[in-house]
Amino acid sequence: MGIVMYHGAECPHCHVMMPIVDRAAKELKFKFVKKEVWHDEKNADDMRKREKVIAPACGGHLGTPAFYSTKTKKVVCGEMEYKPFIAWVKKNK
Repeated sequence: MGIVMYHGAECPHCHVMMPIVDRAAKELKFKFVKKEVWHDEKNADDMRKREKVIAPACGGHLGTPAFYSTKTKKVVCGEMEYKPFIAWVKKNK
């Protein structure tokens, strides 16, 4: 699957990350799987299934945005600058 971006429709941090994610996808020719979790119960359930991995990386809870690598099982959460974000993506895609 690649890297899943769990996000919320009204999440201000998610809105900051969207153009960064889109830029990384374009530059790396890589597709992120974006799952809105605040209004889509199926996506929220998917995120909850990965709670043991996501929560510790997000300060102990399921926060958004959360980026989960299905390949490496690594997670990063919250807003990030472009350079550290793309470096994480390159290591985990």
